[in-house]
Amino acid sequence: MEGLDAGQLTTLVSVAVGAGVFGGVLAGLLGVGGGIVIVPALYIALSLVGMEPAITMQVAVGTSLATIVFTSLSSAMGHHKKGAVDYGLLKLWGPSILVGVLIGAALGGIVSGLILMAVFAVVAALVALDMILRKPSQESEPRSFPKPVWAGLGVLAGAVSAMMGIGGGTVCVPLLNFLGYDIRRAVGTSAAIGFIIGLPGAVIYMITGWGADGLMPFSLGYVNLLAAAVIVPLTVIFARVGVSIAHAIPRRALRLAFGLFLALTSARMFADLYGQISALVE
Repeated sequence: MEGLDAGQLTTLVSVAVGAGVFGGVLAGLLGVGGGIVIVPALYIALSLVGMEPAITMQVAVGTSLATIVFTSLSSAMGHHKKGAVDYGLLKLWGPSILVGVLIGAALGGIVSGLILMAVFAVVAALVALDMILRKPSQESEPRSFPKPVWAGLGVLAGAVSAMMGIGGGTVCVPLLNFLGYDIRRAVGTSAAIGFIIGLPGAVIYMITGWGADGLMPFSLGYVNLLAAAVIVPLTVIFARVGVSIAHAIPRRALRLAFGLFLALTSARMFADLYGQISALVE
């Protein structure tokens, strides 16, 4: 696409600012890397400025992953200071998550944007239901599983996260909580996992989108540097605000906040997906 006019530029920057602030708070609060906010926000902004629908979701996902590299570091450092990052789990889970990221990012760069929207909406809805309806585990110690099981879960979490453009918290937080991890420790560890997902994921989206038709100015493949430059400083700053909130509110409130937000996000994405499919059928 051609260069942006003043109105389009204002729209993009304004939405990016909002996504950066809100995404940063949620990154620290819920260990989600901010992508669960940034992807739909960027999707809406890029649609409003006239980007080709065929690549809008890819650019939203790729740009989100690039911002998560920095957000996850800020959030993880905050949780580390509060002793909420499980480094043994990172060592166990990290390699398999990386494999999943490579698979998911490669698929995300070549499949239809409608498929990415469907993956985003379905996973967010399932996680929302789990976090709202399931009673918190009373176990004080994590459940024990063989390493192959952990590896399989890691590949799945990494692949889904890379296709959704999220830092892993949307998948990893409820999964770790289900496996017996304290919700705050699950949030802190998932924040660190975000870096493992964001860096290779963003690089792959840059490569798969290189030279694609319809990209905005200041793009490296499916990563838009302008949007990322606006979002990153805000998410890094406000992630620390989210960390403070996460360690100050009741655990049940933390689960409900996570679940309700995901439910709203999923509903919005399903609505957009229905609209696009209806337009194609007509």
